[in-house]
Amino acid sequence: MAEPVAPWIAAQRAQLLAQRGHAWLLHGPSGLGQYELALELVRAWLCEAPTAAGACGQCASCHGIAVRTHPDLYVLMPEMHMQRLGWPLPEKAQSELDDKKRKPSREIRVDAMREAVEFSQRTSSRGRGKAVLIHPAERMNAITANALLKTLEEPPGDVRFVLATEAAHELLPTIRSRCLAHAMAWPQPELVQPWLLQQGIAADAVEPLLRAAGGRPHEALALAQGGHSAQAWSLIPKAVARGEVAALAGLEPAQAVQVLQKLCHDALALRVGAAPRYFAAADLPAPASLPGIGPLTRWSRALLQHMRTAEHPFQAGLMLEALVAQAQQALNSRH
Repeated sequence: MAEPVAPWIAAQRAQLLAQRGHAWLLHGPSGLGQYELALELVRAWLCEAPTAAGACGQCASCHGIAVRTHPDLYVLMPEMHMQRLGWPLPEKAQSELDDKKRKPSREIRVDAMREAVEFSQRTSSRGRGKAVLIHPAERMNAITANALLKTLEEPPGDVRFVLATEAAHELLPTIRSRCLAHAMAWPQPELVQPWLLQQGIAADAVEPLLRAAGGRPHEALALAQGGHSAQAWSLIPKAVARGEVAALAGLEPAQAVQVLQKLCHDALALRVGAAPRYFAAADLPAPASLPGIGPLTRWSRALLQHMRTAEHPFQAGLMLEALVAQAQQALNSRH
């Protein structure tokens, strides 16, 4: 039986299931549960005994999705995401990775999209229609997205699509126009902490991790599951200001840039007399020791540029050293 979903995801699921459409675009900032809601919609669409609230969680169809073997569901993700979330790769792609002919893709491959289009034209195996789940949809390049367009505009009779994204603005306008858009709802604060406690996060870690995630519960859960401790998070600002690369140890370059963007945001907030968002004020350098707006703004722009190239095949250790050196210079600049 499937685990209970977060109450704010359940409410949105009921809302969307009450509407008609063959293609949904779930969009909003990261950490609000786009993937979780997309999967809940798929479960309900394919369930053999669905209710207005969603899938039954007990039928053969629900079991097939739970064990990642449902014949009427096609999941389109970058291969790195599929491996992390336990979805099996197509046989050819798995063979190429096993033979070390290439690394797992960070984008949704056009070959996989063509297979999904071919899948959409087959007859349903279990008689409940078919579903295609695409996440994160912004990882489709122009060629991959164009391969989807015609099927999205004129889908075979019994297939439905759900696209989940954290960057809807990066999708082709023609993709967005063919979907019913749903903006992810921010959960009510009084629901978030009890839910995170139910996920096994220690009571004293809930508030710091939720702060680290900018109030987004699914991102806070991902931080906890990724081994990030509340104590380690609190030490990052002052350690980075001292130039300690170990403060970001274990992070991929893109993750490190995101952490530094949060630190830069809070430093700017303190500098103008506002409250920080991601770190406790006591964990940040004293406002009097922070540089002026100029150096912090230039650092912010530099981090945006780093984010555009963070997934390039640089040497991760050297990039972390460069990022921390830049952060140390920005935080200690007196000009």
